[in-house]
Amino acid sequence: MKCPFCGHMEDKVVDSREGREGEAIRRRRECLKCEKRFTTYERIDEVPYMVVKKDGRREKFDRQKVLAGLLKACEKRPISMGRLAELVNQVEAKVTDSPDREISTTDIGNFLMDRLRELDKIAYVRFASVYRDFQDEEAFFNELKNLVRQKLP
Repeated sequence: MKCPFCGHMEDKVVDSREGREGEAIRRRRECLKCEKRFTTYERIDEVPYMVVKKDGRREKFDRQKVLAGLLKACEKRPISMGRLAELVNQVEAKVTDSPDREISTTDIGNFLMDRLRELDKIAYVRFASVYRDFQDEEAFFNELKNLVRQKLP
């Protein structure tokens, strides 16, 4: 926490109390450089993280939707739940790191496809077939050809 008096970045918490109606925490702090005291208030971050769909609609980010898509793609594949949870955590980190609190589903899908391509080729093709909405077998085979080409030296 930056001291409002001298700008020093280190302080100690002298007192903490729950604010009005439990909506915030009030902390009295003391700067370790100038020893002046100041008050800060911490509030729960209530603005939701959003995803922007391909058609422009916005909806709340839902970890369970991401996990459900990965589970379908990875069904009967040798990929642990721990690894899938890690992928979901990485996606959530991308959303929370976004300065405007939103990310497009295109970015999420491309990120997941890149990770799945490295992790398991079959899971990658399954995920890509749904995500890219292949309309016929030709589009599916073209994706397989690209995958094989990438693997060859």
